[in-house]
Amino acid sequence: MIDNLIVKAGKNALQIIRDGGFDWNRVSAYYGSASGPRWLVTSGFDLTLLEQGYLGRSRAVLLAGASSGAWRFAAWPQPEPVKCYLALRQAYIEARYRREDTPRIVQHSLTKIINRYLEDDAIPFALGSKKYRLAIITARARKFAASETPWVQKIGLGLCFSGNLVLPKTIYRFFERIVFYSGPKPPAFCLDGTFRGRYIPLNTFNFKHAVLSSGAIPLVVSGVRDIFGAPRGIYRDGGLVDYHINESFAPRPGEMTLFFHHQAQSKPTWLDKHLKSRHSPAELMDNVLMVYPTPVFVSSLPGGKIPDREDLVTCVDDQDTRIRNWWRAVEQSAHLGEEFLELVESGRIRDSVLPL
Repeated sequence: MIDNLIVKAGKNALQIIRDGGFDWNRVSAYYGSASGPRWLVTSGFDLTLLEQGYLGRSRAVLLAGASSGAWRFAAWPQPEPVKCYLALRQAYIEARYRREDTPRIVQHSLTKIINRYLEDDAIPFALGSKKYRLAIITARARKFAASETPWVQKIGLGLCFSGNLVLPKTIYRFFERIVFYSGPKPPAFCLDGTFRGRYIPLNTFNFKHAVLSSGAIPLVVSGVRDIFGAPRGIYRDGGLVDYHINESFAPRPGEMTLFFHHQAQSKPTWLDKHLKSRHSPAELMDNVLMVYPTPVFVSSLPGGKIPDREDLVTCVDDQDTRIRNWWRAVEQSAHLGEEFLELVESGRIRDSVLPL
């Protein structure tokens, strides 16, 4: 542990780091969780890696994520990634919402954010990136969960939650994992025998719709219907099926998945987030290097916490305060990437890294 960061590793990643230190060329995947506004404390870490070009030097790196994780990573393969990322951050923070906003209105607001940071003319460049490969995770809704009528959708979510309490696999009766990917072939985790879902190539027609649907929170944001090239239906937030780590993104020996998180626990799905007994399966964490802020650092942020969706509710009548607090959190976490680099470059990571 150092001043503001805790670094933990699964058993394989831990052994590699303790034996020989951390090597950026071993990072074959960078995962972004469906963390909502919590991603704002990740932005300094992301921008440090983008500006320094540490990832993708020797081979293409998989950028896999759902919801805000997918939104972050959609900026990385763009022609001007730092400018694109900063545009996302500004548009995301400064978007304003009203108490009476319907799911359709919120979807329209999110569409405007996407159009502000993703330029249509730049998408072909992003799809052809040799440095980064995208895996945007979404969930195709089924049965009652596919309805846009609030009370019907609530029934679907309630049944899904109840079933998940007893048998986690129940979630797939209500939501099908759909991974939109870039590059010449699907990501390795999609070809694994344990993968449940489908994988669809990204193209200029479905790129923005995939990003939008990955953040379409049930009951809050209208789902995205009939995405080009994918099975027909309503697409919702990818965090429903992949909230945190729920796949093995770096399956080969010697590879690592880098994961900047906002907390110590990693949960499989959105429905597991309040279940203390549910954690990402240990075998999926073996190759993971997880970095997250210390409790002391979190307590120093506005309100003593990382920005989250509750801020949108508590500050719905005081948007200026929410926006100001979110910018302060961004400013205070801007150095976290540099702190991690110092830990790596000094070699202290070998002694500081803890077992997951």
